[in-house]
Amino acid sequence: MKTITQRELAARSKAVLDDVEAGETYHITRNGTEIAEVRPLGNRRRFVPVDELQRKWRHAPQIDAAQMQAEGDAFFGSEDRVDDGNPWDRA
Repeated sequence: MKTITQRELAARSKAVLDDVEAGETYHITRNGTEIAEVRPLGNRRRFVPVDELQRKWRHAPQIDAAQMQAEGDAFFGSEDRVDDGNPWDRA
């Protein structure tokens, strides 16, 4: 981790961002006080293959609609509910 001033960041933003892209983390200071951290985002993906999603969904917990509705009613009340049916049972 490196520490640089706000002024250094403004003057060397391209070099700092190149370092961040390479894995470096920076703490930015203003008047001697750390105010921000600039760090790499990691392995962010924009696309997830369908087979990976299907594997994850296969092991996801089952949803109990009746229990979920009862918990919602207990928290919010049931007097303003629009639909009393189970949305997963609709045709």
